[in-house]
Amino acid sequence: MTNFITVTELSGDEVTREQVQRICNRYYWAGRQCADKDVLEAACGTGQGLGYLANLSKSLKAGDYSEQILSIAQKHYGDRIELIQFDAQDMPFADSSLDVVILFEAIYYLPSAEKFVAECRRVLRPGGRVLIATANKDLYDFNPSPHSYKYYGVSELHQLFESEGFTVKCFGDTPITGVSLRQKLLRPIKKLAVALKLIPKTVDGKKWLKRFVFGKLVLMPAEIKADSAQFVEPVPLPPDKPDCMHKVIYCAATRN
Repeated sequence: MTNFITVTELSGDEVTREQVQRICNRYYWAGRQCADKDVLEAACGTGQGLGYLANLSKSLKAGDYSEQILSIAQKHYGDRIELIQFDAQDMPFADSSLDVVILFEAIYYLPSAEKFVAECRRVLRPGGRVLIATANKDLYDFNPSPHSYKYYGVSELHQLFESEGFTVKCFGDTPITGVSLRQKLLRPIKKLAVALKLIPKTVDGKKWLKRFVFGKLVLMPAEIKADSAQFVEPVPLPPDKPDCMHKVIYCAATRN
């Protein structure tokens, strides 16, 4: 079994303030679409957004492929949230039993995203929605994660979900125009380091690099709150061209 714990930011890890903002933003965006719904989060990791979603949804289930990572979420939430180990490509839920399926920063780890989409179509009710957040592969200094299979940009996400009869809308989050001057100046150096395979592969290995680029780090919260950050509205993106202006791509795919 692939060991994801070395490449996953866990609750309590040192991370950048930008990372915390991005986590909050994607759950605030999702929360708007989960009110009074039956919701599932696949690949939930240590579950930073689960408490927030549970307060909004009609029901919430969640799980992760990694038993080791999931145990951290189980320890934090106890019996507040139903957490089970499962593979997003083979979800142990009944047909037409859910309104929303969430998969954040994990689609690129799936050996078959097509199987995941087919499973979403099976478990969702008509009008149900899949919510995706993924690193933007179309940035020129993009650095793929170890264990990843395939990254999906805007056009690829449209193709992936539309092939299964979903209606798709994509959005951009964390514009590169808003990053610090230091980040902007270091982008060409990062691109070269990626090409030469000099970027550390593990979370621990990247900490020194993050301190250099971002400055002081903060602790990843175990559970975000409604006031943990200010929500920044994601930007709608055209379906027919790559986006090169945002670090993160959101996708909302509605089952027809």
